[in-house]
Amino acid sequence: MSIIIDHVSCVFDGDTNMPVKALKDINLVIHDGEFIGVIGHTGSGKSTLVQHLNGLIKATEGAVYFNGEDIYDPDFDKKKLRSKVGLVFQYPEHQLFEADVFSDVCFGPKNLGLSKKEIELRAYKALKQVGISDEYFYQSPFDLSGGQKRRVAIAGVLAMEPEVLVLDEPTAGLDPKGRTEILTMIKKLQTEMKMTVILVSHSMEDVAEYVDRIVVMNQGEIVFDAKPDEVFCHYKELEAIGLSAPEVTYIMEKCREAGFPVNTNATTILEAKNEILNIFSRPGTG
Repeated sequence: MSIIIDHVSCVFDGDTNMPVKALKDINLVIHDGEFIGVIGHTGSGKSTLVQHLNGLIKATEGAVYFNGEDIYDPDFDKKKLRSKVGLVFQYPEHQLFEADVFSDVCFGPKNLGLSKKEIELRAYKALKQVGISDEYFYQSPFDLSGGQKRRVAIAGVLAMEPEVLVLDEPTAGLDPKGRTEILTMIKKLQTEMKMTVILVSHSMEDVAEYVDRIVVMNQGEIVFDAKPDEVFCHYKELEAIGLSAPEVTYIMEKCREAGFPVNTNATTILEAKNEILNIFSRPGTG
């Protein structure tokens, strides 16, 4: 198993008269190779939670283990941890700063003390993994489109060769086409490289389509932790905490209310289409 979060609580401004308890006794196990979606309304604690995974924020109480090691142990190598648990922040293109794309992607592995050859090999591989053509390597990153900038920023993290990739709202601000391209690319990386991916998102459709498991946050606590269909069947509870289910869930529920014997656990358009076609292919249906 990759990461264990054990009774973690996080309090901001704890030494003031107005402490904020951002996380409350969180217990979570993240297994190798999983694709996990973390959802919740603004202020639910989801971004705070993922920043504990590579030690950017230290828990007020509790422990975090990476591959069986306590990351708060004084002898634990935090620098190594941050190369193994790569965090891509929201609007990561704002962190681009080098004169050209290739140099920007080289920046992370350069800080690992690698040889020039190894640094450049990692940068080249990472750029190819995110679909950036050679013709863009020596262009300024600021001349690229929004989606291309996002890919370059993700490549900068991939060049560190992480075991775990954490993405905080990686599709924020992108158009539908750009969002689909980024998420499809991330899913391909997770599948082909057996990488653990943790996706923080507001989009129910995105998590329904791509992730294997959903963690729902509310007021610093985990309220659901299950497969997408198991989480979204609780759409009324989700609505009560300011969230919703994918549109497909509501459509299937309407079909059921209209008398069609559909499986309302469908969470993606493809699943809903197959379910509806299956209904009308049954003998005596028409």
